[in-house]
Amino acid sequence: MSEARGGAPRTAVVVGAGMVGLSTAWFLQEQGVEVTVVDRRDVAAGASWGNAGWISPGLSIPLPEPSVLRYGLRSLLDRNAPLYVPVRVDVGLWSFLLRFAAHCTMRAWRRSMRGFLPVNAQCLDAYDQLAENGISVPTVEAPITAAFEKRAQAADLLRELALIRDSGQDIGFAELTGQEVRERMPQVSERVELAIRLDGQRYVDPGAYTNALGEAVEKRGGTVRGGFTVADVRPEGGGIAVRSTEGESVRGDAVVLAAGSWMTGLARRLGVRTRVQAGRGYSFTVPTEQPVPGPLYLPAVRVACTPYQGGLRVAGTMEFRGPDDPLDQGRIRAIVSSARPLMEGIAWEERTDEWVGPRPVTPDGLPLVGATKAPGVYVAGGHGMWGLTLGPITGRLLAEQITTGRRPRELAAFDPLR
Repeated sequence: MSEARGGAPRTAVVVGAGMVGLSTAWFLQEQGVEVTVVDRRDVAAGASWGNAGWISPGLSIPLPEPSVLRYGLRSLLDRNAPLYVPVRVDVGLWSFLLRFAAHCTMRAWRRSMRGFLPVNAQCLDAYDQLAENGISVPTVEAPITAAFEKRAQAADLLRELALIRDSGQDIGFAELTGQEVRERMPQVSERVELAIRLDGQRYVDPGAYTNALGEAVEKRGGTVRGGFTVADVRPEGGGIAVRSTEGESVRGDAVVLAAGSWMTGLARRLGVRTRVQAGRGYSFTVPTEQPVPGPLYLPAVRVACTPYQGGLRVAGTMEFRGPDDPLDQGRIRAIVSSARPLMEGIAWEERTDEWVGPRPVTPDGLPLVGATKAPGVYVAGGHGMWGLTLGPITGRLLAEQITTGRRPRELAAFDPLR
């Protein structure tokens, strides 16, 4: 294996041109590594394009917890619920769901939350480092406003925020009356009785940002290739060969699998036993009568709204289906139906950019970041809903591990061989 200074690899292949993969490629370039990025489709073709665009360390927490389990059981047979599990024979999916349910305890949540603390603390700094080095798509500082039709509905979020603070993460928030939130955000309807403002958050146009990151990798001498579906990863000629289903091969001294919800098959051959399940989210864009001042969250119906290209991006649903299954118009209609009563000044019937994309979810809610059993091969994925928030810091820390041979302490909880 050819090596650069201090034993670092000279070349690396990154599988996956989403936020996590491109961040890893960019930070490897910072360490002097020549990178090639391959993707089954193109840059930002998966979950990195259509998500809500929140950079939200205040909400970057493990997904499995008791209230999620209770909500999931109530929603299981409701076709229009924000959480949708199709009733079909799928041994892998039901095994995943049983393991997910087993982690829905407060003890497991607290343990997993300790793993998120160090990366949450550094995630905005990683974005700032990218901005200082030429990524021009802005990240916009703005609070996330969580709106509730009834005051009692806020109890779960307030409890969650208290748990986050108790775990050691600093998060500022304040309660707003319905009138106070409407003065700030005209899209909130008269039916909203209470809101909670979460300070210290940001948002971004995720597709534009991920494309800018891909362009930056290429401008620094890297190669980004679409239409490359990986079939195998194996040692070859003193390096590691990444082979496509079409028989093409790309080689590097190191390989990073950052293929999102498509990672499990390849990763399992490398000793990664944790399944990554597609938890699909939907989004669309709608015009608004007035400008949207910042992100709006509707926790009771699990809908996230973000200013987007002069309108509003509306995102929601956690749908456990195959990553390549077609878009279900019923899920779009369910989002509209649930959000419409709590919002006004929205042209719901003029929606565009209808999209579905697979978030990579793990049963314990923790990402998979680090070395596999195969020398020189690493994985970076399983971030669930927080791939955009944690993509840059994941890339920075993993690049450090790859080039120094030492795992940063911040990645200890994310060991892919756990």
